[in-house]
Amino acid sequence: MARRENRDRDDRDSEFVDKLVHINRVAKVVKGGRRFGFAALVVVGDQKGRVGFGKGKAREVPEAIRKATEQAKRQMIRVPLREGRTLHHDIEGRHGAGRVILRTAPAGTGIIAGGPMRAVFETLGVQDVVAKSMGSSNPYNMVRATFDALKLEQSPRMVAARRGKKVADVVGRRSEPAEAAVAE
Repeated sequence: MARRENRDRDDRDSEFVDKLVHINRVAKVVKGGRRFGFAALVVVGDQKGRVGFGKGKAREVPEAIRKATEQAKRQMIRVPLREGRTLHHDIEGRHGAGRVILRTAPAGTGIIAGGPMRAVFETLGVQDVVAKSMGSSNPYNMVRATFDALKLEQSPRMVAARRGKKVADVVGRRSEPAEAAVAE
């Protein structure tokens, strides 16, 4: 019975992809020399619109990564994606001195983002996005600023529900502005 539960847990965990973003080594000087500790920053996602990040601290690197991964799985958020490949609209996020701008992109663009942000988008399942980080290049601040931006992401369905309209009324036609400019 216990073996089946273990296997079920492994199957459930295998749906998630985790990326190690950063490891920080800290030293505490004691009488006999130095004691090293490690802090890990991990991003976990299912590549279908759910993503989370976590921090873990321990004396050994694998233990720190394990703790960070568990925390990331507990703190996952759902992000609505357009066509399952990009964001619905451009957004800006901040955390401390870290500031990020995330822009939607046409198919085939790829993930144009640096280090920690790239890990977030790969685990989230975004295939086309252009991102720019300004201010702090600290991985913790960049990841938190990216999550701040992703929490602000809204799909047309969410906007329509909030405003009490139909999705078609909110989205409109993509070619409508061009036709209106020609008619004038």
